[in-house]
Amino acid sequence: MKNFSPGLVPTLVTIPCVLILLALTVWQINRYDWKTDLVATINSQLAEAPVTLPPGNIDPKEWQYRRVRLTGEFEHDKEIHLFAHADKGRAGFQIITPFRRTVEGDLVLVNRGWVPEANKEPATRPEGQIEGLVTVTGIVRKPWSKAWSFMPDNNWEDNVWLYGELDEMAEHLGVPVEPVFVELDKANVPGGLPIGGQTRITLPNNHIQYAFTWLGLAGAMVIIYLLYGLKRGRALNEKNA
Repeated sequence: MKNFSPGLVPTLVTIPCVLILLALTVWQINRYDWKTDLVATINSQLAEAPVTLPPGNIDPKEWQYRRVRLTGEFEHDKEIHLFAHADKGRAGFQIITPFRRTVEGDLVLVNRGWVPEANKEPATRPEGQIEGLVTVTGIVRKPWSKAWSFMPDNNWEDNVWLYGELDEMAEHLGVPVEPVFVELDKANVPGGLPIGGQTRITLPNNHIQYAFTWLGLAGAMVIIYLLYGLKRGRALNEKNA
């Protein structure tokens, strides 16, 4: 090792950086295992038969992506329009309608599905305003807020919403609602609108690629450190010869 002399500063820089990169590698592997289990849990829940959504203050995280069944009536006069894109980037709205359950007596905000921008107003799709007692099925989704502070706010006055701020929607309607949304399954709706089955579950699992990236950076730093130390050591030996 007489030809290896990397110096104090490169050593003090390299060792902590390599340890951090190795820690990030392990963290990404753990994240991969967690994401794999999460995806398996979601797929298992989606494959189960619908159950009755219990009334009361349920935990949205616990019920996220579970299939449920609701029996009651739509309150179409209180529908909410959530701006959304559908296939091929077409602009439109997801129709969120309060659903009064018959037995439980509570209100659940259900996402009935997507309509084109031209059919935002209920008067343009009267056949789809189903009346009377019905049983519907769907998938539970928890509320969400705007991701960035610079995003515009929901427009209460024009009834145009950009994100699912459930508490704001309840305040806008002036009625208490259950703490989750239910996105309805695709079904045959008179007139064809709204188009249900709008649930999109995107859970990328790229953590192994990230782990290899961090590990590769750690390996590169070690190689550079060794090569530098050998080069510097030989130079010092030649200078002292």
